[in-house]
Amino acid sequence: MKTFTGIDLGSTTTKAVLMDEEERILGRGITNSRSNYDTACRVAQQEAAVDARFTLFRREFGADDGSDAQVEDFLAGLERAFRLEQFLEQLDDLEETCIRQVRGDRFEKNATGVKAALGEVFIRLRGEAPAMFAPGASRKSDFFRDIAGSRYLTVAEEVARIADLPYDLLLNVYDKSIIAVENRPPKGELSDKFHRALKRVTEQGIGLAGEMEKQVKKALDIELEETYLVGTGYGRVTLPFSKEHIRSEILCHGLGAHMMYPLTRTVLDIGGQDTKGIQVDDHGIVENFQMNDRCAAGCGRYLGYIADEMNMGLHELGPLAMKSEKPARINSTCTVFAGAELRDRLALGEKREDILAGLHRAIILRAISIISRSGGVTDQFTFTGGVAKNEAAVRELKMLVFENYGEVVINIDPDSIYTGALGGAEFARRAAYGRLEGVEA
Repeated sequence: MKTFTGIDLGSTTTKAVLMDEEERILGRGITNSRSNYDTACRVAQQEAAVDARFTLFRREFGADDGSDAQVEDFLAGLERAFRLEQFLEQLDDLEETCIRQVRGDRFEKNATGVKAALGEVFIRLRGEAPAMFAPGASRKSDFFRDIAGSRYLTVAEEVARIADLPYDLLLNVYDKSIIAVENRPPKGELSDKFHRALKRVTEQGIGLAGEMEKQVKKALDIELEETYLVGTGYGRVTLPFSKEHIRSEILCHGLGAHMMYPLTRTVLDIGGQDTKGIQVDDHGIVENFQMNDRCAAGCGRYLGYIADEMNMGLHELGPLAMKSEKPARINSTCTVFAGAELRDRLALGEKREDILAGLHRAIILRAISIISRSGGVTDQFTFTGGVAKNEAAVRELKMLVFENYGEVVINIDPDSIYTGALGGAEFARRAAYGRLEGVEA
């Protein structure tokens, strides 16, 4: 099967979209944008390939629309089992890397004890892993570093105390090892992990596992041929793509938004590093655009900094801001001064939710200013990027658009973070068939 890949190398996350010849999305993948963009690119592609397999499973079962409850139950079980296999594989890699770190003067007297303690830590981590991927289990993140890191730190502290070892020895080993592990893609073939996952769900008697085994194996035999790839995003120039395989973020977000919502005329993208206001025509071709200056104020990185200052997860900011009854008036969204201003306001007794609500409004006010310079908001309006998942940002956007432009249809797709990669995949498909028609980045 011919496939076309779009990769959006953002400053915080890297996304990939896999498309077939009929312009249908096969799979989506996302991962942290590490210091090593090459690895992030490969991991995102691999994740998109995994997602594509589930699309092919549905097609094989004749359940493309996801409405067959039995099929969906089975596939949910299969995905949990697959993610468990993937997690255990990376856990093995992390343990081997940790053991290799135990050398040098610092470990001379404790090397044997540290290695034994590490063995115990990883025995415990493997033992609790199935529960993390059980039905109904909740995880704050799907990224290996986040899942493994939080549990390693907790378990290692207890093991170090029992073994009468300095906790910082185990912490130091982890800090050095996780960087190495996350800067290389998971080992092993996807098909092998899928077969092990299928064996798990069959043994557990999940749904129609026994009946669907042949269809799953048949779908796994379909070769996904990478026909053409286009890279875009903040880190696109760091990869060895030729000019023909690179498109600007502006073009990709404009086309991607058009593909999601063909009536789109205005696009707002708030990513990790920049904010873009884009005007497109009825073919998704960019007619005008504006971006923020070099400062990352009001972007995803800024929200991440605020989350760190408040010792919260990034995903927790929006829900807390929604509880505000009296938003604070924020005069600046400067990242440099954010920490000091935040601490000052908290010291004066302002509520966290009111400060956050004010920050979200300030961010969207900045975005509205960028849009107005690009030509204003026209019907329909599409909001893309990671910040589009933040409910407080969405609330402020809807209010400010109505205040300034009246009733406008605002589109926010659940997969809006993949908009740039989607546009890249379509550029790849067109390039492969020689239908670029002069549209260049």
